[in-house]
Amino acid sequence: MSSATTTLLEAPAAAPARKALSYSSDDIKRMLPHRWPMLMIDRAYDVVPGVSGRGVKSVSVNEPFFAGHYPDHSIMPGVMIVESMAQLVAVVYVAEILEGAAATGADDASRSVGYLGSISNMKFSRLVVPGDQLTLEARLGQRLGGLRQVKVRATVGSELAAAGTLVVTTGRKG
Repeated sequence: MSSATTTLLEAPAAAPARKALSYSSDDIKRMLPHRWPMLMIDRAYDVVPGVSGRGVKSVSVNEPFFAGHYPDHSIMPGVMIVESMAQLVAVVYVAEILEGAAATGADDASRSVGYLGSISNMKFSRLVVPGDQLTLEARLGQRLGGLRQVKVRATVGSELAAAGTLVVTTGRKG
């Protein structure tokens, strides 16, 4: 398989199959504490709670950051691409909490969303402009105490836009 079509979500052959879930923008608003203009993910799908997921960020010319970020040549800031990927990570993580919440009766999983701890080896390969649709991918890796390493990538069509590793906190109390 060529690198252009390789994804983070290709599971090892020995991994047991788990049901993948999908979440609408309304579901995501219940899962995450983020709101406009900082809610950066429109849909999540192929979510295997606590393991991996895919998401969509439709990039509109009406995004507030375009007013001041190269206004004569609109490009989505790299930090916003990273934020979109981090929010997908939060959906994958919260989906796992929600699976457990059904048994415990917990009602506000959004309070368990952690924070972005570090960004490593992030490479930006393509400009993202109004009209693009970012396809986001995340695969949660090993736990490091209260932290979790995550491989992320964003593509536009078959073109890689960004890829790297995030470290996130695995939740907060509050």
